[in-house]
Amino acid sequence: MNRLTKPDLSVTIAGIRMKNPVLTASGTFGYGREYAPYFDLQEIGALVTKGISLKPMAGNPPPRICETPSGMLNAIGLQNVGVEAFLRDKLPYLAELGIPVIVNVLGHSLKEYAEVASRLDGQRGIAALEINISCPNVAQGGLAFGADPRLAARVVSRVRAVTRLPLITKLTPQVSDIGCIARAAEEAGSDALSLINTIPGMAVDIHTRRSRLGRINGGLSGPAIKPVALRLVYQAVQAVSIPVIGLGGIRTAEDALEFLIVGARAVQVGTANFIRPRACLEIIQGLRNFLMSRGINRIENVIGTIRP
Repeated sequence: MNRLTKPDLSVTIAGIRMKNPVLTASGTFGYGREYAPYFDLQEIGALVTKGISLKPMAGNPPPRICETPSGMLNAIGLQNVGVEAFLRDKLPYLAELGIPVIVNVLGHSLKEYAEVASRLDGQRGIAALEINISCPNVAQGGLAFGADPRLAARVVSRVRAVTRLPLITKLTPQVSDIGCIARAAEEAGSDALSLINTIPGMAVDIHTRRSRLGRINGGLSGPAIKPVALRLVYQAVQAVSIPVIGLGGIRTAEDALEFLIVGARAVQVGTANFIRPRACLEIIQGLRNFLMSRGINRIENVIGTIRP
């Protein structure tokens, strides 16, 4: 490849064509508009929204974020405006961006997951749904569904029955066999997987002897969890035939490339957005520079090239 020629960064996941494999991670990018002052949102591969529930959720009591060595603990508690307000106030803006918009869906019961998904089905501007069965920061639901392959399959099946949109199931790292959960989601009708969500953790203020989070425990994200995420993504890729999206501690193009090399077809950037609002843009350019420097004309030629 001529080194002056821009390589093709496009990927296709569950029938959705993305101009590059860099997506935002749910819960770290608001509803999208919050990051518009920092860069042109049309540059990213796809935008994943905050988790959307049936009714508005106020979230957990503060403090809700705590910095840790090489990471961050959060206990936001899935605060969001609810599906009706999302459709009325948030989606119209997203629908005009001209990029795939993936709505993260959450629920406290099978019925809630299905009802939220049914209300989102057929709405202009939504390219896919990401089913959150893996959040450790709420008192009920979420993780309980994601840790049991039978329950995970039931959630995916119920959502699959009420929507024609592509489904991405977001998996928890808190399982002994990620392949088992991944296969259960695939067999139940998931079109793709994303992993991993945060890892439960806590931090203590030694002076007050209190937790640094109002809810005691939170979800650990950031560079500290990248090696765990990379291993689980690799194992999930080996277990299923549907596309896998990798996330967990991705800050640089080099981080993203590790996930792509082990077989992820795209990546989501999360905690880095809080530190560097233009992180996604920097990673996209870094991927482009890497391919150009090595004469590789397509990102597809990198995906899944891990050597024995």
